[in-house]
Amino acid sequence: MKARYKTVVDRYAKNIRRGQISPGTRLPTHRALSQQEGISLATATRVYSELEAMGLVSGETGRGTFVREISLPPGHGIDQQAVATDVLDLNFNYPSVAGQGDLLRDALRKLAAAGDIDAHLRYQPHAGRQREREIVAEHLSRERFKASADNVFLVNGAQHGLTVAVMGLLRPGDVVAVDALTYPGFKALAELYHLELLAIPTLADGPDLAALQQLCQLRHVRAVYTMPTLHNPLGWVLSHRQRLVLAEIARAHDLLILEDAAYAWLVRNPPPPMASYAPERTVYITGYSKNVATGLRVGAVVTPATLRHGVERAIRATTWNTPSLITSLVCQWIENGTVNRLETLKRRDARQRQAVLREALGDTPFIAHPNAYFAWLPLPEASRADRIVKRLMDAQISVSSAEPFCAASTTPQAIRLALGSVPLAGLRSALELVREVVEFERDC
Repeated sequence: MKARYKTVVDRYAKNIRRGQISPGTRLPTHRALSQQEGISLATATRVYSELEAMGLVSGETGRGTFVREISLPPGHGIDQQAVATDVLDLNFNYPSVAGQGDLLRDALRKLAAAGDIDAHLRYQPHAGRQREREIVAEHLSRERFKASADNVFLVNGAQHGLTVAVMGLLRPGDVVAVDALTYPGFKALAELYHLELLAIPTLADGPDLAALQQLCQLRHVRAVYTMPTLHNPLGWVLSHRQRLVLAEIARAHDLLILEDAAYAWLVRNPPPPMASYAPERTVYITGYSKNVATGLRVGAVVTPATLRHGVERAIRATTWNTPSLITSLVCQWIENGTVNRLETLKRRDARQRQAVLREALGDTPFIAHPNAYFAWLPLPEASRADRIVKRLMDAQISVSSAEPFCAASTTPQAIRLALGSVPLAGLRSALELVREVVEFERDC
């Protein structure tokens, strides 16, 4: 015979999965559940523990047990899903400017008419062709830091860059320090590769580096994953002093620094990358998705000479080489100035969208860099992000809760807004509806 508590667990699980208990619903207290179901208090606690282990509810000290939003993949709600064409996407960023399709047609015609077209039918060097590595190195050196072509590896986008850095330089079980709110793609990679993530508490202007120092004294931390220039989702840009301190901590504790620069191009004249402060231990990872186009999966990993072998071996194991046709196209755009023009246009576009955000949200507090394609909305006390996400999806607006970004044990009640995908003409009304739903939830 099935245990009594199992029957209660199964009934709650079925009702949650069918949507009969809505996301964000506060469930009865443990004591109320025990009385309602005729079970002991310890058994009621066991019921909620099993539901939490199934990813259906979350318990919050002092507040209760709440039904989670389960229409998103557990723990990684930022992952791409098929979104209906009538849904306004404030979840994912794929910024574009007018005329990019024509640029692509023209570039493809030029590639077809120039050079040895048959070369694209053959295997390429694992790290990329030498001339293209030189072009990317020169592009990075012009605006960011001095990069040697010998240490540049061409990859299939920044996410693939993170993957080969982890696979080539870390081992399952390694401890990696990350910001308490961090990029969901790295969380997913860490889970897949069995890395242990330690959350660094956040301050208003960056990670708490004193807390990182303490973590390194208490645990054998192997690496730190950081986004020093335009942090996603909090938008900070670390100062020269903060970067010096981070480099000192990394040297004192022999940390590998994984520097994610996917959004760094949006910031004009930031301090140099961590790869300039600690070049002997920093792996710099960037891509041409957000500044050019998300469908063109080209990125670059820049390593110290001592780490080249591990990264190249991981590229060989995962993809052999970057598709030469797409790499040639991006390098053509680097050389003729198209990438720089697109970056200029998109920086201007991002600033416009931030201005729309400020006007649409009014007095609703948010956190964002003025050049960013995203914003972070801490929610009022007693608000539930799950319910807001659900209400907005019912209104055909997709947003992300804090959960996919959270590396700490307690998930804050907040939502993250991506501003780069909705046409500018429709962005204001979408953001005004976000404000209305947040205010409604606050006043309930």
